[in-house]
Amino acid sequence: MHPLSTATLPSLAGSLPVPGYDRSRVRTGIVHLGVGAFHRSHQAVYVDRLLEQGQAQDWGICGVGVLPSDRRTAEVMAAQDCLYTLVAKHADGTYDARVVGSIVEYLLAPDDPEAVVEKMAAETTRIVSLTVTEGGYAIDPVTGEFDPTDVGVAGDLGRGATPVTWFGLVAEALARRRGRGVAPFTVVSCDNVQHNGDVARRSFAAFAALRDPGFGAWVEHEVPFPNSMVDRITPATTDDDRAEVARRFGVDDGWPVVCEPFSQWVLEDRTSLGRPPLEEVGVQVVDDVDPYERMKLRLLNASHQALAYLGRLARHTLVHDAAQDPLLRAFLVGYMEQEATPTLLPVPGIDLDDYRRELVVRFSNPAVRDTLARLAFDGSERLTKWLLPVVRDNLAAGGEVRRSAAVVAAWARYCEGVDEQGHPIEITDRRRDALVARARAQREDPLAFLADRELFGDLVDDERFTSAYLATLTSLHERGARATLQTLADEAPGPRPVAPATSRG
Repeated sequence: MHPLSTATLPSLAGSLPVPGYDRSRVRTGIVHLGVGAFHRSHQAVYVDRLLEQGQAQDWGICGVGVLPSDRRTAEVMAAQDCLYTLVAKHADGTYDARVVGSIVEYLLAPDDPEAVVEKMAAETTRIVSLTVTEGGYAIDPVTGEFDPTDVGVAGDLGRGATPVTWFGLVAEALARRRGRGVAPFTVVSCDNVQHNGDVARRSFAAFAALRDPGFGAWVEHEVPFPNSMVDRITPATTDDDRAEVARRFGVDDGWPVVCEPFSQWVLEDRTSLGRPPLEEVGVQVVDDVDPYERMKLRLLNASHQALAYLGRLARHTLVHDAAQDPLLRAFLVGYMEQEATPTLLPVPGIDLDDYRRELVVRFSNPAVRDTLARLAFDGSERLTKWLLPVVRDNLAAGGEVRRSAAVVAAWARYCEGVDEQGHPIEITDRRRDALVARARAQREDPLAFLADRELFGDLVDDERFTSAYLATLTSLHERGARATLQTLADEAPGPRPVAPATSRG
């Protein structure tokens, strides 16, 4: 057994591919905030491919942990020289694995915020990228405006404050570059937020304006925030994953990454100081990301929300089991075909029939072993951003909303915190207490959950939506999830059969 490190790479080369480039010669050009499993299965892999081709040696990645909870990550990254094993699991049980070396530095902001700020302020840093979760941009879900009341944000705005949040760290780095006459870096959001670059611009410019209005205007107009769409199903690493990597490859890796074979990145071609030649390793560099991100958020991510809540109520715990359930599969296909797809724009180069079929195949991959609990995390940020736009577009156009309303009702039932057998459901959401209180009040007041206007706006006033919502909620309470799904299948126009397809890498 070999512990993963630069020194042990030669001895591992016989077991799996390892970096063939000299990592000591790679210079940092990208600083990434929020190094989790997804960043390491996605953006870091594209850069690693370029490095393997002998390109992008000045585009290595410096990872940054922003939260105190990132300390364990920092410890593993230090012990392993920022190396990690990536394992893509195919549905047939085969694995594609390699050691990824594109992250060449890691800094922990709580320990040394000054080092993080100076790293971003350095002229060599040309891109700062982010995976800070859907809720990390402090945007009010109803008004769409920046909310400065977060405790960390408010603290970072204090005179002479040491930056704690990503807002404070990035803003301070940009302020130093501005003061030194250094061009601003490009900020690339890689979060599942529609128009994520525009959202990031709005948030960071608003934060900067609260520091100084002139600085805020400079961020608004001078700092590029390209939109992007990212996609790769990447569950959290488990002890079983670590043991499997050790058994199969003889690698003692404290934090390997497991993921599906499929990967997609669509990036708007707009930067201030250049970018790596990402199109040479499969990234779609385009003028307009909007059609692609609508497709992904409304088909994949919103479908994940349906699986999370209806699947859990139907007694599943793993995503592939839920996706292989005939009732849930029919529900998903019906939602995608009849509710989500009519709200999409034409997507250049994408056959939507193929894309929908492939999604069902990806969800059904038993090797990935993704959990419904992961999909259900932070529903107040996810469902409102991914599913509700579909609802509003269909209500405006006179389209179908029955299945979307059923997903919202399933979330409301899920948030009661008890399943149909009386077993507890763990609600992991930053608004947990408010959600549970409203959900538990809906037995007496059926619209109590939907009446939260901070989340749902005026949907509670739309009789067409509430009638469909209440029908499903009542059925979930009285008959349970499986009978409810059967009724939805019987009453709704039937979806076309899903033809077999194969997942692509």
